[in-house]
Amino acid sequence: MTTPTSQVIEPGVLAVRAVRGATQVASDDPVLIDEATGELLGEILRRNELSDADLISIVFTTTHDLRSAFPAAAARRLGLSDVPLLCTAEIAVPGALQRVIRILAHAHSPRPRAAMHHVYLGATAALRPDLSAPPPGTDPPLTQGA
Repeated sequence: MTTPTSQVIEPGVLAVRAVRGATQVASDDPVLIDEATGELLGEILRRNELSDADLISIVFTTTHDLRSAFPAAAARRLGLSDVPLLCTAEIAVPGALQRVIRILAHAHSPRPRAAMHHVYLGATAALRPDLSAPPPGTDPPLTQGA
């Protein structure tokens, strides 16, 4: 597969990039959903050297068993007041990992797409083991409740 020209970025030029992440909560508790959303969003921003100003939009999804809080509300409480946010439900696939919050964030970044760091915390690392390792030279995040 060849590298599309959209992958090559000149210094100082920003491109629109998408970054994914997921985390799992122990139960359908609004406090746990807020904390987990904040931790995941923070890790996505930190690992990709993004600021709030770089964000274009964020789509949050939850598995069908999380109904007590909107992850977007947690992001609003963290100060993302002018970023378009959307919450939606994952399809209920039998045998899928339960109590999962996912994020798909769109941002302006100087990084090529291949250099974006997707973040899968805790048990959700099993969803995408190919993307779950922390970037070289960084400490892995603390697990929820640690």
